[in-house]
Amino acid sequence: MENAGTDAAIVVEKLERTYPGGLKAVDGVDLIVASGEIYGFLGPNGAGKSTTVRILTTLLRPTGGHATVAGYDVVSEASQVRRSIGVALQEAALDPLMTGRELLQLQGALHGLRRPESKTRASELLERVDLVAASDRLLNTYSGGMRRRLDLAMALVHRPSVLFLDEPTTGLDPVSRASLWRELESLNDEGTTIFLTTQYLEEAEQLADRVGIIDHGRIVAEGTPQELGRLVGEPGLYVKLIDETQTDRAREALAEHGAVSDREAGGLTIRTALGARAIAPIVRSLDEAQIEVDAVEVEEPTLDDVFLAVTGHRAEDDAVDEG
Repeated sequence: MENAGTDAAIVVEKLERTYPGGLKAVDGVDLIVASGEIYGFLGPNGAGKSTTVRILTTLLRPTGGHATVAGYDVVSEASQVRRSIGVALQEAALDPLMTGRELLQLQGALHGLRRPESKTRASELLERVDLVAASDRLLNTYSGGMRRRLDLAMALVHRPSVLFLDEPTTGLDPVSRASLWRELESLNDEGTTIFLTTQYLEEAEQLADRVGIIDHGRIVAEGTPQELGRLVGEPGLYVKLIDETQTDRAREALAEHGAVSDREAGGLTIRTALGARAIAPIVRSLDEAQIEVDAVEVEEPTLDDVFLAVTGHRAEDDAVDEG
């Protein structure tokens, strides 16, 4: 299959992977990722995330179905796929006794770059991921955030059109995570398609154009973060009272506006289809009941709420992906 002219960077049809003994890690997955899109891929432990990524990056053969990446079949045209993609997995095999610059130049040579081009490309990428100052230090002196940035640079050496990232910010501090997010957004602005697995729900909400949630080897929900949020139900309004002893009276006053549930002391949540439009009548009802309000805030459903709704548990319960 030719990659020219296609609008889809990744096409997956009825993809399956069954292991010896009958364990079906991927069970009929269908998905399409448009060129230039950031696609977030979420799921609980053992759901099939990592198995799907390994198939799409030609590290594992499917036992059924069909998949193309950058227009090439992942089985019959695996070498073309590998030339078109960049891959940054969680545990990259990097030699701790080489420098960042040496590793990037070696990666360039492995991709067929001539020595001068490999040196130039290494310098470009070191600057891009803000590792120039550490470029000639041994890798065993790098922090976790520096290693992840170097992983990303190595995946970009050959200018791939599709980038696969497996939980790229796991273990990073908030500053390093935000820095990597900015770099991924910049790459995407330049046209790179990004397929991202993550255990951080806010990461998918921040970066992804669309999100797919996999459970027991099947896609159980897919859409934009906003579309998936609507699967949870009506948005909520959080009401914080100045005097928590008025909570019972406030609950009675708000009952006409929707389903009311308790939060912390002096805090209530109202589920209402009106969303932000309900703020004024809610404040009016509380004022008429002589109840003082500290704040009223709209709470849109998050991907964490969606994850819980479609898988039965929250994402933070999944520390390590076994899929």
